[in-house]
Amino acid sequence: MFHRNWPVMAALVLLCSSLAAIAQESAPAPVDEDQPSFMKLLASHGKHDLADERWNAYGQFTYIYGWKQAFSAAYTNADGSINSLLPTPEQSFTGSATLHLGAKPWKGGEVYFVPELISERPLSNLKGLGGAVQNFELQKGGAETPTLYVSRIYLRQTLELGGDEVKEDSGPSQVGTTYRSRRVNLTVGNFSILDFFDKNAFDIDPRQGLFSLAFLTYSAYDFASNARGYSWGGVSELFWDRWSARYGRITPPKQPNQLPTDFRLAKYYGDQIEVEHDHQLGHREGVLRVLGYRNREDIGRFSDAIRVFKANPLENAANCTTFNYGSTNANAPDLCWVRKPNTKTGIGIFGEQYITHGIGVFSRGMYSDGKTEVDAYTSTDRSASFGVLAKGARWSRPLDVGGVGYNLGWISNPHAQYLGLGGIDGFVGDGHIRARSEQVLDAFYSLNLHKAYWLAGDYQRIRNPGFNADRGPVDVISVKLHGEF
Repeated sequence: MFHRNWPVMAALVLLCSSLAAIAQESAPAPVDEDQPSFMKLLASHGKHDLADERWNAYGQFTYIYGWKQAFSAAYTNADGSINSLLPTPEQSFTGSATLHLGAKPWKGGEVYFVPELISERPLSNLKGLGGAVQNFELQKGGAETPTLYVSRIYLRQTLELGGDEVKEDSGPSQVGTTYRSRRVNLTVGNFSILDFFDKNAFDIDPRQGLFSLAFLTYSAYDFASNARGYSWGGVSELFWDRWSARYGRITPPKQPNQLPTDFRLAKYYGDQIEVEHDHQLGHREGVLRVLGYRNREDIGRFSDAIRVFKANPLENAANCTTFNYGSTNANAPDLCWVRKPNTKTGIGIFGEQYITHGIGVFSRGMYSDGKTEVDAYTSTDRSASFGVLAKGARWSRPLDVGGVGYNLGWISNPHAQYLGLGGIDGFVGDGHIRARSEQVLDAFYSLNLHKAYWLAGDYQRIRNPGFNADRGPVDVISVKLHGEF
């Protein structure tokens, strides 16, 4: 079951577990039964002023192991295309350990530094699935050898504009402090844009929620980032009581879905803007958000690739001399022939609503233009998801979390035509296609063990993997061990 580097990951888990156990020995009982996080149990410990911190340090480790069952497929990697999900049984894992360091060096200023270690083995080399990747921790270009990198290093400055006091609890990448309900936040540095835009439903840490990447954000949100999902740039946020608005400009990769970053922010960039409103229906909290994005990147259009190939069949995937993911299909078009500065746009809406104490529903949907290739996230052009999340206070398990979600993803007509001719993009391309919506049902339960640890089980059923009705359905069963300190 375990991969060849399991001793390294086991040592990391042991180290983090020991630190969690030390912290746990002196921690009080939870003061908020809705909060599924051990970290905030330290809030009344008394040795560190978590209401007005000068610094803090938090950490986590997560190990996810998944099994994919064999499934039926009319064809796999037809004619030299290379992006099929293999129909044979497979096993996958990720192991991560993260340290969150935060400091408040001056009034209104916050600095965060987050190193992370990850080891992984994806299913089928992370090929053959659109938005329905079964494990949201998987990164493009990852390896089984544990890799240490800096996921975040950024500065945030808050400018107070008045209003009521808003207390922010101490937590990962958040020093405990008090803001005003009317303020401006300015952030610059290296981060994930999902730290600020389209945050996870009900503020549940993604490592505590649904396993599938389809529920991390909109599947069709091709936010600019490197292969690990991080960017350099800036975000400005305006908070005005129950309203907020934010704008961000971030760096894309130099080549689609690769690690090197293009820092020419005046020429190539990802822009996004989001408006959010917090509301109450009766006494139950809810949130509505609208997000739009516009990327300016060196990417190819599907219609251009088809046109060039039909005009000259020698300009095919096998003859590409520039970056094209390695397809050897001599009878297929390829985006490598038509990459140039292009724009990609999309708009989405998100809503969440508590329906009773600790139980809420959420939904999100996005429409992207579908003209150009995926540059940084998933191959999905349009997406819609629905789900229910529950915190265990209702059944006297305040730190347990459970939920179920359903996501649908579609590709545009030009995208389907390109794949039907044997073309591939960053993640999908079976050689042929009978285009349908890719669908995933994801159900999980996370059981808290001794406050600082969680053991979770998850089942996913994926229909039409890679948007192709000629393949699947696929069943994936996963388990997760997660700890916090």
